[in-house]
Amino acid sequence: MTSRWIDIPTADGSFQGYLALPKTGTGPAVIILQEIFGVNGHIRSVADQYAADGYVALAPDVFWRTQPRVELGYEGADREKAMELLQKTQLDSAVADVGAAAMALRALPEVTGKVAAIGYCFGGRLAYLAAAQGSVDLGVAYYGGGIQNALDKADQIKVPMQFHYGELDAHIPADAVDAVRQKFAGRKDAELYVYPQADHGFNCGDRASYSAKASGLAHGRTLTFLGEHL
Repeated sequence: MTSRWIDIPTADGSFQGYLALPKTGTGPAVIILQEIFGVNGHIRSVADQYAADGYVALAPDVFWRTQPRVELGYEGADREKAMELLQKTQLDSAVADVGAAAMALRALPEVTGKVAAIGYCFGGRLAYLAAAQGSVDLGVAYYGGGIQNALDKADQIKVPMQFHYGELDAHIPADAVDAVRQKFAGRKDAELYVYPQADHGFNCGDRASYSAKASGLAHGRTLTFLGEHL
């Protein structure tokens, strides 16, 4: 597995993304969409993991318009900074940037198949909205906050969609999860999973809420979903 930062062009200028390549050098692609803490060590490790699984993985810097290449931790002043950056981020611009990342991937000679978006927390909402925008071929949202407030976009999603939630997630209560489940009920290309005793951020080994069981199970389900549809 090799990695590098690449430039991603947009109408407003270019920004960067962390690119990880599989050992084979080529494959279908996944966009790894960050939490509110930037393309930090954890997000880069997720991209590396998907590269090890055989995918070309790109983690775009979605906070570039406010503070490029920011890397934050999960507590204290870093968390406050992350919330500040989130408040300064225009959602429409961030979704457009995901589309730009997808275009950049499709232009790479290493990408030989479709492009999926896999997002975490804020990135989960971006993956959902990118699927609605039609810029990706598949979306996966891990504890995507706010999706329940954007269900008017659901009918625009014509690609496979998978959702992962933690049972103990106070940021996304059970009624919000149920609203998403009901909206996608009956769609053969949509899956929703709730992980018992798992909290918000259960996929991140750098957080106190990390759950090895939930993380491993969700990753396996994500890989199966990618394999079936990409």
